[in-house]
Parts: sequence; structure tokens; C-alpha cells
Amino acid sequence: MMERQNILATMGELKLFGMKAAYDEIIKVAVKRTHEPQQIVGDLLQAKLPIAKLPIAKLPLAKDIAEFAFDGTPINEGLVRDLAGG
Repeated sequence: MMERQNILATMGELKLFGMKAAYDEIIKVAVKRTHEPQQIVGDLLQAKLPIAKLPIAKLPLAKDIAEFAFDGTPINEGLVRDLAGG
């Protein structure tokens, strides 16, 4: 029988973060209500779903320093260019 720490570690390795976060609560309820194994597995899978359905963030693309418009900003262009150059 796999111990709790091993189960949580394995969930982490498999990137099942929703399951890992919900594991203790699901097991607590399952023991209290004497759930069948299929119910427990189903509850864990349901816990995985919200994270699996998260949309991919649409972050702005990185810009090269040459593309940055310094005009109209309080940014010190000379300092930024010096820092960017190393």
C-alpha cells in the first residue's frame, strides 16, 4: 500500500496539482462516508479538471530594446541601453 507522502509526491511528479491539492479533503470525506474506490478516483479526477481547463495566458511578446519607445515615458533611455548592453 502506498503511503500518503508517496502518493502526493507521485501526483506532483505527474503534474496532477489539482488532485494533489484536493487529496486530503477527498480522502477525509471518502473515509467518513465510506465511498467506494471508484467514487474516490472519480472525485480525484474531477479535482484535476478545473486546472486542466485553464486557458493559456496570452502574454505580450518580448520586445527587443531597439523596438521600445522611450518617448513620453519617465524611463532613462541612456541608463536602460547601458544596462541592456551589459
